[in-house]
Amino acid sequence: MFTLPSVDEVKDGKPNLLALPEVRIEDLLGRSEIKINMKEIAEALKGQTVLVTGAAGSIGSELCRQLCTFGLKQLILFDSAETPMHTIRLELEEKFPNVEFTPIMGDVRMPARVESIFTRFNPHIVFHAAAYKHVPLMEENPCEAVQTNVFGTRTVADLAVKYKVSKFVMVSTDKAVNPTNVMGASKRLAEIYVQSLSMAIQNGKKEGETKFITTRFGNVLGSNGSVIPRFREQIKKGGPITVTHPEIIRYFMTIPEACRLVLEAAFMGKGNEIFVFDMGTPVKIIDLAKRMIELGGLIPGQDIEIKYTGLRPGEKLFEELLATKENTLPTVNEKNIPGSGEGV
Repeated sequence: MFTLPSVDEVKDGKPNLLALPEVRIEDLLGRSEIKINMKEIAEALKGQTVLVTGAAGSIGSELCRQLCTFGLKQLILFDSAETPMHTIRLELEEKFPNVEFTPIMGDVRMPARVESIFTRFNPHIVFHAAAYKHVPLMEENPCEAVQTNVFGTRTVADLAVKYKVSKFVMVSTDKAVNPTNVMGASKRLAEIYVQSLSMAIQNGKKEGETKFITTRFGNVLGSNGSVIPRFREQIKKGGPITVTHPEIIRYFMTIPEACRLVLEAAFMGKGNEIFVFDMGTPVKIIDLAKRMIELGGLIPGQDIEIKYTGLRPGEKLFEELLATKENTLPTVNEKNIPGSGEGV
């Protein structure tokens, strides 16, 4: 099904690109959205104090929106990005006037600042979404990837144990699997640290009661820095759309379904698991670009040119969800599969 502009939006036989209808991200998935039972999750989270790091980011902010519907005792938003934090604060104040939430500015790389939050609020559950995620930037700034993704995660995880947090849920990425870039390697190190900490507690080598759960998924459609907003802007300008390689493929999911699965993993997790989301068949980026052009009522290669720019430093042609030595076990939700942790 194509979406065509109205007659009024066509001039000299060509569509007015600024008047093209907004493409629904769900239309680009090529599959139905993943559904889960939110009632059980709501019951588990009701009356809890929850901390979300990276709360102003794409995943963090959507987590906060969904958490606000569960009757929490208090929601703590923690992020270093001032303007996005201000934006999500205004949105939550408008949409959820009866929810008690506290936005806090700070950096996961600052142990004293992070500890002040644990001391003040004593959260029951931590969703750790704070991370640097852009592959090319982290290739150029590896020290920052390590400081934030590795040391930042270690700081939050250690404090979660110290302050007896019930569950620590880490948001990871498929780029952590057999990593070929700095960003992926830093996220894999973070995965290894939290799982090692969890195993040390489980085996009685470290005192603590926190259950550590890792969630790993692929590219999120519409998130900050994803290809969708970039393609949308390129189409509005009349092209060209730029794709790195004709054979590059990626797994995709929407921001809301990614966050719903993170919440379900938090509910289902018993500790020391890596939850790998079954996102169906990977999609060719070139097919995604063509579909976006066609959904706008345009013709790829005629109305909008597609150019190949070459793979960027550290970029793979395809991403993997499991490392070479990892195995999976099914969960109740067939789209949410915990890895065995082998090879960690």
